[in-house]
Amino acid sequence: MRIIWIVLLSTLLLTASSHHEDITKQAIVKIYTTSKIPNYQEPWNSSMRSSTGSGAIIEGEYILTNAHVVANQAFIEVQRYGQRKRYIAKVYAVSHQADLALLKVEEKAFFEGVIPLTFGSLPKVEQKIVVYGYPMGGNTLSATIGVVSRVEHHVYAHSGEAFLAVQVDAAVNPGNSGGPALSDGKIVGVVMQVITKSQNIGYLVPVNMVQHFIEDMKDGTCDGFADLGLGTQKLENPAIRRYYGLDDNVSGKLIVKVVHNSSVSASLQEGDILTAVDGHNVENDGTVEFRNHEYTHYQHYVDAYQMGETVKLDIIRDQKKMQVEAPLEHVADDMYLVKTTRYDTMPKYFVYGGYVFSPLTRNLIVSTKLNRLKLSYLASKWQEDDKSEVVVLLKVLASDMSRGDNDFAMWPIDKINGEPFKDFEEFYQKMQAAKSEYIVLEDNDGVKVIIDKEEAQMKQNAILKKYNIEFDKSIDLRK
Repeated sequence: MRIIWIVLLSTLLLTASSHHEDITKQAIVKIYTTSKIPNYQEPWNSSMRSSTGSGAIIEGEYILTNAHVVANQAFIEVQRYGQRKRYIAKVYAVSHQADLALLKVEEKAFFEGVIPLTFGSLPKVEQKIVVYGYPMGGNTLSATIGVVSRVEHHVYAHSGEAFLAVQVDAAVNPGNSGGPALSDGKIVGVVMQVITKSQNIGYLVPVNMVQHFIEDMKDGTCDGFADLGLGTQKLENPAIRRYYGLDDNVSGKLIVKVVHNSSVSASLQEGDILTAVDGHNVENDGTVEFRNHEYTHYQHYVDAYQMGETVKLDIIRDQKKMQVEAPLEHVADDMYLVKTTRYDTMPKYFVYGGYVFSPLTRNLIVSTKLNRLKLSYLASKWQEDDKSEVVVLLKVLASDMSRGDNDFAMWPIDKINGEPFKDFEEFYQKMQAAKSEYIVLEDNDGVKVIIDKEEAQMKQNAILKKYNIEFDKSIDLRK
């Protein structure tokens, strides 16, 4: 009799488990995206691309997925597990910083009979997870099982910014992006990226980042994750510690740069020692303990707050302990000289007599191998009071007036007619307003490109027609 009861109980447990898994699968979505991909080397051109990804239905009739699954989207369709009909979807909110997006479907029939997935907590190392999605290799739903390998800051490939990430060993492949990683039936992360040429090293956007994003967009605007605008240096060297009078009981990071337009420019200064963020001790390598014996970048406790809130910073200045409140008002894009990777917009440009100009973006840098060293150096710099954007001579369209200049490409410009400029818009205005016979462009090494203004204006239309360029400038400048 006892054997019969054990068998019966086992059968009931298996049935309940199978039923629970079936309910979970009902919330998994396949996403079909048609995207308009900008050509940063020919900014007047674009191409169309089709791709697929994964997502999950969550509370509020939202579909949670990656930003990169729907980036540059022109048309989106979604399909539920076990159904063949596709429904039109639209992007409701997106954070390219955190590689997250929420989609909406207007047809209520899409959500009939589905139980939305709920959120768990940040998973621990060795915790088991199940990854659901629609990866390459087939058309039906895939489920792979793995464990959490580590939790720490990692660069998000989509934005190039570093945030907390969960590394897992579950098999993750193209098409899995945006799919949920579940533990005990609850979302603990969203599949984000893999390391190519590795053995099952995948990364999730952790659940705390997802919840931050969802809370952020409730007012209809995605403000993003704040950046303090600080350049810091490790304090592990004994000599530098003695120089600043630090004993063995004090740890932190040396502030070596405060960006002029950051929200802490009035309260922090170069030479301060950052010792704690939100009450959490900053180690000499810049990490903080976020769980027992687990460390990650101190930015973790800044990312926990929403834009517009404040975070407390403990510092040492002239060997005196102080505490300041840092208002969170800016994202990294507000302070870096070169903007982070752009999506959902066409590149800015204008053509002047066959000379093509554009602001320097990370999209532009990765689109070419030309002048990569110098451009990458510029991408690491902060804005200054008189310089907020780099302008490059993108290329020179061959013509009789540009002979000898055709080798100029991805060339940073520092002056126009001897005058510096702050950004692309000011550069454009100076080009249009120039009254001299020649326009002289110059880099910081004194190399010059000289354009005959009258000849450029006279031959502009013929050059545009020759290269099949419909507009001589991007839509933002045409407005």
